[in-house]
Amino acid sequence: MLNADQTAIIKATVPLLETGGEALTTHFYKTMLGEYAQVRPLFNQAHQAHGTQPRALANAVLKYARHIDDLGGLGDLPAQIIQKHVSLQILPEHYPIVGTCLLRAIREVLGEEIATDAVIEAWGEAYWQLANILIGAEAAEYERLAAAPGGWRGARPFRVADKVRESDEIVSFHLEPVDGGAVVAHQPGQYLGLKLVVDGQEVRRNYSLSQAANGRTLRISVKREPGGVVSNHLHDHVATGDVLDVFPPAGEFVLREGTAPLVLISGGVGITPTLAMAEAALAQGTRDVIFIHYARNGAVQAFGPTLAAWAQAHPRFTAHVVLEAEAGRPSLEALRGWVPADADAYFLGPKPFMAVVDQALAALGLPVERRHFECFGPFEALG
Repeated sequence: MLNADQTAIIKATVPLLETGGEALTTHFYKTMLGEYAQVRPLFNQAHQAHGTQPRALANAVLKYARHIDDLGGLGDLPAQIIQKHVSLQILPEHYPIVGTCLLRAIREVLGEEIATDAVIEAWGEAYWQLANILIGAEAAEYERLAAAPGGWRGARPFRVADKVRESDEIVSFHLEPVDGGAVVAHQPGQYLGLKLVVDGQEVRRNYSLSQAANGRTLRISVKREPGGVVSNHLHDHVATGDVLDVFPPAGEFVLREGTAPLVLISGGVGITPTLAMAEAALAQGTRDVIFIHYARNGAVQAFGPTLAAWAQAHPRFTAHVVLEAEAGRPSLEALRGWVPADADAYFLGPKPFMAVVDQALAALGLPVERRHFECFGPFEALG
């Protein structure tokens, strides 16, 4: 438990984290991934190379330091971390590795004159305060998922029942459990974790569930990313009949109950979780669903037949598909004509796309509590 002096020390390091937090977390990841092979499968190396993972951790550490004496100020951050950890099956034995490398990075980046023994001790207490909260919450979530109807813990073998090409870039994998049992009902918007071996190395990845829960199967829809280790492996080497190790569904970005008009805005492969949201909302039949999708061109636009079928079958469903090659990118003018003033909006896609959409929705008067978004990968602020 942090004492008053240690709390004061943590607060005093906030200016250092504001200016040098990303350098610290970059050094942390370099140390940990270089020296502890057992945790490498838990991290996407592309996020390391692009700097998004160190940046996200730096922002999280800074936020934690700012609110060290009032953890309620962390908002949704702990829940987001917990869900991401559950999707990748982070375990208690991983935490000492992280703690050791984090304290070492603080000492090595800040230097002994700043990172004194008292500072290291304070940050050690602070780290384990948060780690124990996360470990406890993750254990409870693992137990809940295992006890739920159709639930499980750890990796469960699923067979690829069908592999469907949705566009020039996106392929869907329909997964059914090898044991023939039921499948836990995921919430629309959630994702699942996969454990694979690619070129002799274990890797783990998250993919959004692109279909509402049905109790029997799961569907993910994967975009081929240039240089993407796992996406290219799935596209080129995983076939119908193959078996994949699947972790239970997780994720904090989910469709909330309500009767207000539902607006789902997606760019590119961001369409995947919005499909599950739309399907679930249409099944309930209690609200209008406005589905707005942006794609670069017709060749990469996925799920056109699905949207057309929904529009024909459900009077309360409207779809607007915008091809950038023909009509350009999201605009305030277009959204003004499509988004009701009292809507709940969910939007996903590349960060610049989401930033534009968020600004447009704000300009239309949609309050922040009605604007929901999620990043594929480490969380990044849109501002």
